[in-house]
Amino acid sequence: MGQMVLTACANRIQAGQDLKVVGAVETAASPFLGQATGIDGIDAKIVSDLPSLLKPGVVVIDFTSPEGSMAALDACRKAGAAHVLCTTGLSAPQKQAIADAAKTIPVVFAPNMSMGVTIMFRVAEMVAKVLKDDFDVEIIEAHHHHKKDSPSGTALGFAEAVARGHGVSLDEKANYGREGLVGARPKGEIGIHAVRGGDIVGDHTVLYAGDGERIELKHMAHSRMTFAQGAVKAALFLAGKGPGLYNMFDVLGL
Repeated sequence: MGQMVLTACANRIQAGQDLKVVGAVETAASPFLGQATGIDGIDAKIVSDLPSLLKPGVVVIDFTSPEGSMAALDACRKAGAAHVLCTTGLSAPQKQAIADAAKTIPVVFAPNMSMGVTIMFRVAEMVAKVLKDDFDVEIIEAHHHHKKDSPSGTALGFAEAVARGHGVSLDEKANYGREGLVGARPKGEIGIHAVRGGDIVGDHTVLYAGDGERIELKHMAHSRMTFAQGAVKAALFLAGKGPGLYNMFDVLGL
């Protein structure tokens, strides 16, 4: 994702966008420290010391791990820098820490940086609100075998959108997969299922199944570049913004 984000930035710079990459961050054990990024149009070095890059006006684009994101968030908060947080699999306390940090710095936090997925979140909620629990809702996601969190943050985003449409709590209605003699499907349940295999970038389906008909909303990511482009768009959105917790709806004006 780091390479994708740098490429997305380079494309923006080539198109005349007013932005500058000040550095790319790797772990302290990386053999590439001190080297150029290797991306044409990006005049920045690879470093391990994130705080050394930070000051007000700098935006961190963060596709790492929950632990890495919390460290980056703390560094941004101390330096007054902005944070585009693209990591999934965060715990409730970690999400609370993001909300707390956003009281003093601008943060974009979203389960998926894709513009297409963001629009689908809104559509999924609207369809659920109209159909209510006359249609059973099942969410199926598929990702590559290296993905660590399950279900994906995007699948949870769709589940939360459906729950909002139904006017219910996801915690009360979610069913994360089924096994054994589970009985008939309860009315209003929101099923969430994860598939892992190969090099699947990310597929998500929201299935509304009624008597005699069904509706499927489907998003397929063909390249990780779609997430990088959305993250860079979010970083540019934060230019001049005050403290606050923003999401991709805000970035797209939805």
